[in-house]
Amino acid sequence: MKFESVSDLLLERIAAGDFPSAVYLVAEKGTVVAVDAVGRAVIEPEVIDAGPNTIYDLASLTKPLVTGLLSAILIDQGEISLDDRVADLLLDFAAPDKNEITVGEMLTHTSRLAAWLPLYLCVDEPDAIVAEIARTPLLRSNDSVTYSDLNYVALGRLIERVTGRDLDDAAIEMIFEPLALDRTFFRPPSIYRRFTAASETGNRFERQTCESEFPHLPIKPGAFRSEVIWGEVHDGNAHFMGGVAGHAGLFSTADNVFRLAHQFLPEYSTLVSADICELFQRNFSPCGNEHRSVGFQLATTPESTAGTNMSPASFGHLGFTGTSLWIDPVKERVFILLTNRTHCHELPFVLLNSVRRRFHDLAAASLEANS
Repeated sequence: MKFESVSDLLLERIAAGDFPSAVYLVAEKGTVVAVDAVGRAVIEPEVIDAGPNTIYDLASLTKPLVTGLLSAILIDQGEISLDDRVADLLLDFAAPDKNEITVGEMLTHTSRLAAWLPLYLCVDEPDAIVAEIARTPLLRSNDSVTYSDLNYVALGRLIERVTGRDLDDAAIEMIFEPLALDRTFFRPPSIYRRFTAASETGNRFERQTCESEFPHLPIKPGAFRSEVIWGEVHDGNAHFMGGVAGHAGLFSTADNVFRLAHQFLPEYSTLVSADICELFQRNFSPCGNEHRSVGFQLATTPESTAGTNMSPASFGHLGFTGTSLWIDPVKERVFILLTNRTHCHELPFVLLNSVRRRFHDLAAASLEANS
């Protein structure tokens, strides 16, 4: 079943040039209610239509779906706590200005680490990344929340230290295999390329960002790709890290994301306890510029993309490539929208926040009409 109003909206935005393809899934009380796929997952170098099982580069959805969830599992097991000092687990953080940063502050983006750095221009090999992040001055902003890739890059390394496994191996053993996720990976095998939505041609966006915001950093040979990025991670730092990182690198389908989404709801989670699920709804920055829980943004954040029909307890996350997941724990609803807005699109890429809000409102209205 599909929701005609939602499918029509996405076809309209494809015609307007916002993105070439979209897959959505809407669920309520543990049951998938609507799914549809529209547009073309690949336009160059060949044409491939999107389908319900098309695999998308989830970009920053990696943060809650892997790093946040693994952290929650480790908290549930007593291996780490929100109050643990990062410096006790990653010795590079034993610096005067970062010695007191906690695991909880990184998970909720309240650590005051910078939002982003082109780490691939700052260091020569991935093993030096944590030290580079630890050397970077903290922000002096009055904002209590600064959404930062660096928090989750470091958390990915912290999880590796605690588990004694590479991050992708930890994810496979602790999440993907227990949930029987058949199309969820870091570094998708090449046999899945034709089933995967394509991304940007090269890294024009990141190159422009580096040239404008970090002109002091020389551009290294090979730092930026020139071909269509298809079947490998779009994010430059994650690519530099071999396709596996705490902030980006996860590929998945709408159905697999739905199964992951259930792990954040106490009624359905099989990986963490109900008490730990509460952390995904708790507001850790109630007086801040943004309302953050463990791994997620809350719907009470001003200008969030939740729309007008979700409960205030709802939480969600976005991905740069054009992906999003929102969960309403009160009504037990899950809203997944996957697009590849960076594919075959000149800069600047379209900001999808208004589309996401409209998608959520139309989907919620359709659920109410069908109830």
